[in-house]
Amino acid sequence: MLRYLPNALTFSRLLLAVPLGIMILGENYPAALMIGFVAGLTDALDGFFARRLGVFSRFGAALDPIADKVLVTVSFLCLAQVQLIPWYLALAVIARDLIIVAGALCYHWLIGPFDFAASNLSKANMFIQIGFCVLVLLVQVVPAIPAVSITIGMALVLFIAASSGFDYVLSWTIKAIQLKQQRSPRGD
Repeated sequence: MLRYLPNALTFSRLLLAVPLGIMILGENYPAALMIGFVAGLTDALDGFFARRLGVFSRFGAALDPIADKVLVTVSFLCLAQVQLIPWYLALAVIARDLIIVAGALCYHWLIGPFDFAASNLSKANMFIQIGFCVLVLLVQVVPAIPAVSITIGMALVLFIAASSGFDYVLSWTIKAIQLKQQRSPRGD
């Protein structure tokens, strides 16, 4: 029964997106922060238990980044809806992910299967996006935090989203060119 614990924790994190969105839209920021804390805890625990119990699954490996992306997407959309962040920021975060998914699908259809692994830049992107969402909520609860921290955070989110998105496009383009050259009889 314990072998299902990591996936159950990951799935619970996915489900937390609904109450998180409701709390943000209802402007109940302390509750949103608490839900975010619980989500972060499940993220740490699912990996801990997977390693500790030696139970890794393809399902869990696929579900983990999906749960993270759903939480971040819901957070950015809801924060924009209540006007705590500008819409362009939420759309930039979502556009990056859509470009990556579209690129992955095109690569799969036109080139073939690929091994997808999150790059270090992509992991940094997720960390910064989550940290920014926490910061925005924290500023609502702790007014002593300077408002300029939000402006700096927005610039950082935009920079890392653009950088990591470009990194994916560039690396997949290089892989596609190299594979095409390998398949070509004379390399043309």
